[in-house]
Amino acid sequence: MAIRKIPQRKCAGCEQMKDKKQLIRVVHTPQDEFLLDLTGKKSGRGVYICKSAECLEAARKKRGLEHGLKCSVPAEIYQKLLEQLEERE
Repeated sequence: MAIRKIPQRKCAGCEQMKDKKQLIRVVHTPQDEFLLDLTGKKSGRGVYICKSAECLEAARKKRGLEHGLKCSVPAEIYQKLLEQLEERE
């Protein structure tokens, strides 16, 4: 039996390669919404971050979400994502 390859993704905050299951996907949907996608299957352009507020702040400073999503992200979206991350912890 062949060993299955575990998908790797890069965190937009700390820029480390990690297993896809360890990261949370932030999605920009075609309806112009920004969501946390825990399943990794929602429609739209996505970027991955670690499950920590520190990585979200680092992504904000480096503009990692804007680069990955290829659009500008308003400041209130970062606050909303931070609140959702804190609820999940």
